[in-house]
Order: sequence, then C-alpha cells, then structure tokens
Amino acid sequence: VRLVESGGGLVQPGGSLRLSCAASGFTFSSYTMRWYRQSPGKGRELVAAANSASAGGRTNYDDSVKGRFTISRDNAKNTVYLQMNSLKPDDTAVYYCNAVFFAQNYWGKGTLVTVSS
Repeated sequence: VRLVESGGGLVQPGGSLRLSCAASGFTFSSYTMRWYRQSPGKGRELVAAANSASAGGRTNYDDSVKGRFTISRDNAKNTVYLQMNSLKPDDTAVYYCNAVFFAQNYWGKGTLVTVSS
C-alpha cells in the first residue's frame, strides 16, 4: 500500500496550491479519502474528506477551510486532490493523505505547505 502526496511548497498569502495524493495497493474507490494537516506544536487535524460513492460520495470540510479548499477524487487515476485557494499563514502545515475503509487505515508521509510573504 502506498499513498504519495505531492504539490506542496512555498506560496504567498492569498495564493493557491493543489495537492495530489496518488494511491496504490488497495481498492481506492471503496475508501474514504481524507486530508489532514499538522503544524508545529499542534496535533493532526482533519481538513477535508471525500466519501466513497457507496458511502454517499459526500465531502466534508473543517470550518477553517470551508469556501477556500476543495477535495476531489479521481477513481480512474486512484488519486485524491486538495485544491487550496486564498491561503493564509495559518494554513502552514504538513498535509497528509489518509485512506480509510472499516479497520483499514493508511497514511502518506506528507507534503509541506508554507504560506508566507
């Protein structure tokens, strides 16, 4: 099983980034896919989630990113994305991809997003 995040980097406040998470080794379409983030001195927090189609296909967001971030998934490419707009310095964190299906729970190694002028 592999989850590989990409797309992180340095961006100015107000800018945009799109994170990608390429998955392999499991039935991607059956899993709920989530993006978490962790900033220095804080715990890991859930940013956004995209349910599988069989679970309703809904998306959910933390209040801090609603209206700015969009999670999407491409089951044909086994990839989940996080489009991040209107970035703020408080969005600076390592962003992790997570895949969940009942007791199965997989994590990527993360990608660093730094929002700074």
